[in-house]
Amino acid sequence: MKTTVNEQEGKIVATLEGEMDTAAAMEAEEILKPLYKTDGREVIIECGKLEYIASSGLRILLSILKGAKSNGSRVVLKNVNDDIKNVFKLTGFISIFEFE
Repeated sequence: MKTTVNEQEGKIVATLEGEMDTAAAMEAEEILKPLYKTDGREVIIECGKLEYIASSGLRILLSILKGAKSNGSRVVLKNVNDDIKNVFKLTGFISIFEFE
C-alpha cells in the first residue's frame, strides 16, 4: 500500500495505491492524519490505483470526512473502481461520500 499527501492548486490531494487491508490501513492512517484537520481547503482522495479496502480503511475515510466537514472542507473520492464502489454501497457509505 502506498499513500501520499500533497497540496495541488490549493487543494489537499491524497493518493491511495494498492490494497488497504487492516495492516496497511494502520500505516496509511498515520500519513492521512493531517486530513482530519483541514482549514477549509478541498480534500481530494485519488483512488484510481486503490485495489481493495477493508473496514478499517473505510473508518479512516469516514474520520477524514467528519473532520474535514467540521472545518468547512469538501471531500471528494475520485476514480473509485466498481469493486470498491460496491463496498461503499454495501456499507451504506455511498450516500455519505461524494464521488467523481
